[in-house]
Amino acid sequence: FGSRFRYRQGAHLVNHLPFPCNTLGAMTTRFKRNRHLRGHVSAGRGRIGKHRKHPGGCGNSGGQHHHRINFDKYHPGYFGKVGMRNFHLIKHGKVCPIINVERLWSLVPQQVREHFKDKTDKAPVIDVMQKGYMRVVGKGNLPEQPVIVKARYFSKKAEEKIKAVGGVCILCA
Repeated sequence: FGSRFRYRQGAHLVNHLPFPCNTLGAMTTRFKRNRHLRGHVSAGRGRIGKHRKHPGGCGNSGGQHHHRINFDKYHPGYFGKVGMRNFHLIKHGKVCPIINVERLWSLVPQQVREHFKDKTDKAPVIDVMQKGYMRVVGKGNLPEQPVIVKARYFSKKAEEKIKAVGGVCILCA
């Protein structure tokens, strides 16, 4: 009685709308295939190999047994292990973003460069670590203006080019 009452209760809430509203997105019952198959004993499933619940097992069962051909053919390498285990895996342990010498000045605003252009006693500090880079490498050329560069790593060429224009390389952890 309870479930039938709830169903009817919900039905009158939906049916009061002036247009047919399908809130669940389910298919209309009268168009379902099963309505067409009423009266046919096996409902299109055949009499001999009856329609049973899970004849081959549920889910991925039998991957190494009765479904082996399918797994080997379409999912090679599904079973087993490969390589060594890394117990304390540090995901970003080997990440080292690089920046070239030619792009160093793009990390500071243009007016900073112009401000320090004539001053010989001071130089701007470019902290590449703050901008998300760790290593400075030596592609390109620097303008003839001293600069203090702070980074975790410098390549030999980058260090030479920075020092050639009167700059300084500062290592920071």
